[in-house]
Amino acid sequence: MSVWKLVKLKFGRSPAHFGEVGIGIEETSDRVRSDTLFSAWVSAYARLFGKEAVEELLQKFPTDKQPQLISPFRVSSTFIYRQNNEHTIYYLPRPLKFPINYPQGTEKELEFFKTYKKLNYLPLEVWQRWYQGEGFIDTDAEELIAETKGKSQGHLCQAGTFDYKKAFEIDQFPKIAVDRITRATNFYQTGFVQFQWEQNGNDIQSLSGLYFLLQFSPEGEKLADNLKAALYLLGEEGLGGERSSGAGRFQVEWLELPENWHNLVKFSAGTYHSLISLFWEPSLSDDFLNNASYEIQERGGWIAENQVRRKMVRMFSEGSVFLTPPQGKLVDVTPKDFKKHCIYRSGISLSLPIKGQDK
Repeated sequence: MSVWKLVKLKFGRSPAHFGEVGIGIEETSDRVRSDTLFSAWVSAYARLFGKEAVEELLQKFPTDKQPQLISPFRVSSTFIYRQNNEHTIYYLPRPLKFPINYPQGTEKELEFFKTYKKLNYLPLEVWQRWYQGEGFIDTDAEELIAETKGKSQGHLCQAGTFDYKKAFEIDQFPKIAVDRITRATNFYQTGFVQFQWEQNGNDIQSLSGLYFLLQFSPEGEKLADNLKAALYLLGEEGLGGERSSGAGRFQVEWLELPENWHNLVKFSAGTYHSLISLFWEPSLSDDFLNNASYEIQERGGWIAENQVRRKMVRMFSEGSVFLTPPQGKLVDVTPKDFKKHCIYRSGISLSLPIKGQDK
């Protein structure tokens, strides 16, 4: 039986820069995807336990050359959490299927679809009701219409459905680069995300931040202590870009799966599976893609140690929906002339069971 954990990353006063393919340094994402988190985590694992230990770890994961292996653990992408009084709101990506009872193609849908399609992330309780419970109800439609007019005050509003962007602010900060040879200067701006925090005396309290889910196989659970230690090291070093400026540092809160998550991950009446991570396979059958709803995300980037570009790879993004549980593999993205060691990106998937409309 698998074991689930929920891990919070508390950034406090530390801003972060999360780069993405296709955006410049003056911009930043509000979160980190599963492949980036996995790579940073494994790099910290290597610094803490050495080259042999990390090679032994990576050999436990399925690849194109060893597809029969069972992943020792699966990690979701990071998502926003936000404290609301004594209640924590966890946001999940909205699946790319309409919820049960969604009034698709009706006149009422035309009145609220503009607001609905902007809801890329849903609070846990709304996500669970729409995709594992009774589904979409008439009052949801009425409230979405009210939100379109700026007058929403119902259950969706109280659950934090429209408050996602209140958890963080994104700003640009001026930076100066100095040429090492000519000493010429270049002015530029970098985007940083700052999560909510407050100060009580000398204590800094994170009011929002990032979280991710972690699923261990029975064998993989033996790795938990070492992985936790590596994550603490990563928190001290920082996640994302601009770490030399102190960006991306966080404190770790490693939790047993909270009670309100148990029914969600153990849901047995699902007809689909919705990704909460990126997902990669070298090839997929037509049957697997039958009745699927998905988006593709290009993943690239640089090797930090010598600024060589990794191979580009295309993955299924969070919220993509399939009939059968996706599994995924590590993908070798080692550049052609890079001989020091293999570079992998994680396409190991993590998904949640859902109900959804076929059309």
